[in-house]
Amino acid sequence: MSSLDQGAPLGAIATQGTTGVRRGATLALLAFAQLIISLDLNIVFVALPEIGAGLGFSGQTLQWVVSAYTVFTGGFLLFGGRAADLIGQRRVFIFALWLYALSSLVGGLARGPEIIIAARAVQGIGAAFLFPATLSLINRLFAEGPERNRALAVWGGAGASGLTLGSLAGGFLTSAFGWPSVFYVNVLLAGIAIIAAFAIIPRDRKRHEHRSFDLPGALTVTAGATLLVFTLVQGPEYGWGSTAIIVSAALPAFFLIAFTMIEAKSADPLMPLRLFYNRSLVAGMTITFLYMATFGALPYFLTVLLQNVHGFTALQTGLAFLVPSVAIAAGTQAGERLATRFSTRSTLVGGMVVGAVGTALMVSGATAESSYLSLVPGLIVSGVGQGIVWTAMWIAAASGVANDQQGVASGMASTTLNVGNAIGMAVLIAIANSQIGELSGDALKIAVADGIRVAFWFAAAGIVVSLLAAMVLPAKAR
Repeated sequence: MSSLDQGAPLGAIATQGTTGVRRGATLALLAFAQLIISLDLNIVFVALPEIGAGLGFSGQTLQWVVSAYTVFTGGFLLFGGRAADLIGQRRVFIFALWLYALSSLVGGLARGPEIIIAARAVQGIGAAFLFPATLSLINRLFAEGPERNRALAVWGGAGASGLTLGSLAGGFLTSAFGWPSVFYVNVLLAGIAIIAAFAIIPRDRKRHEHRSFDLPGALTVTAGATLLVFTLVQGPEYGWGSTAIIVSAALPAFFLIAFTMIEAKSADPLMPLRLFYNRSLVAGMTITFLYMATFGALPYFLTVLLQNVHGFTALQTGLAFLVPSVAIAAGTQAGERLATRFSTRSTLVGGMVVGAVGTALMVSGATAESSYLSLVPGLIVSGVGQGIVWTAMWIAAASGVANDQQGVASGMASTTLNVGNAIGMAVLIAIANSQIGELSGDALKIAVADGIRVAFWFAAAGIVVSLLAAMVLPAKAR
C-alpha cells in the first residue's frame, strides 16, 4: 500500500480508487501551489513603479509593498507548520489558498497605500500557512525514499518555473491591463487550486487523541520571528543605528528565549525540542539558511546588473531569467536522481560544489562593458547546482520526521530559509554598495557592477561554507 493510500480512510480508498493518475493529480496540485507562491514573489516586483504612481506612495514607503509580505511570511511560518499538524494539512492548505484569494482581491481593489500594504501582509500570512502545508503534504503522502525524492523534484521544478513566469507575467499584465491585474491573477489561480483540493487531496485523518494548541508558544515565536525579519529587512532602509531598528533587534531575543522556556515545559509544545536531536532536520535547517543567504540573493543582483547597469526593461529582464530558471528546474530533477542513487549528503556536496563554481563563473560577466551572453555559462552552471541543492535539502529536512510532525518540521526549515534570505541580502547588499558613495552616470554603473562582482565572490564563498553543514548528515542518508 502506498503512503498516499495510508493518508486516507480505508473506505475512502475503496470508493475513490486511488490510482497512479490520482497520485499524479495530487502531486500536480501541490506543485501548482508552489508555483503560485513563487510566482507571487516576482510578479509584484515588475508592477512596483506603477503601483507607486497609481496609489501615491512615497519613495520611502513603496518598498513596504514587498517588505510587508516578507516580514509576515517569515513571522508566521512556524505557526503555519504547526497548524497543519494539529488542524490538518488539507484544511490548512485550503485555508491558506482562501487567504491568498481574498487578500489578492483586496489588493487589486486597493485605492490607497495602507490597503495594499495590509493586503500584502495577509498574502504573506497565506504563504506562511501554504508553504509548510504543501511541503508536509508531500512528505506525508509520498513514502520516504525514491518516491518522495521524485515528488520533491517536481515540486521544486514548479517553484523554479514560477520565478520566471512571475517576471514575465508581471511585465505583460502590467503593460496590458495595469497593476491591479497582478493581484487579480492570484484570485483566479487560488480559486482553481481550492476547487481541485476538495476533489483531489485525501481528507485529513481523524485524530482520536486530544491535542492542545500551544498558544503561548505560538504568540512568542510569531512575535519573535516577525520582529527579527522586520529588523533584517528594514535595517538597511531605516539605518542600523535608528531607534526603531535597535528596539526591534532587542525584542526578538526576549521573545525567542521565552518561547524556548515555554516549549521546554509544555506538555504539547508548538515545536517539540526533541526535533533538534534529528541530525538530518538540523542540517537541513542550516542548509536552507545558507542556501537563501547565498543562492537566494543572486536574482536580486542579477536584476540590478541587467536593469541598472545594462538598461534592460522589465520584460527583457524576465526573458533573461529564462536561462537560470530552466537550469534550476533541470537541477531539481537531477537532484532527485542523485539522491536516490547515492545519498542525500553526497548529492548536497556535489550540488554545492557545482553551484559555487557557477557563481564564481558569473563574476567575469558582471561588468559594465560585458554582454548578457558572458553571464550565461555561469548562470547555467550555478542554476544546475541550485536545483540539485534545493531538492536535496528538503529531502534532508524531512528525513526521520514522524507524519504528525512534518508540518512543524517544514515550518522550521522554511523559517530558516526566510531568515537566511533576509540576512544574506542585508549583508551582500551592504558589501556591494560600500563603494558607491555619491557617484553618478557611468562612474555609478561601473561601481555598481564592481560591487555586484564582490557580492558574487562572497556568495560563492558562502556556498562553500555550507559544505560543512552537509557533512553533518549521515553518509548513507537517503
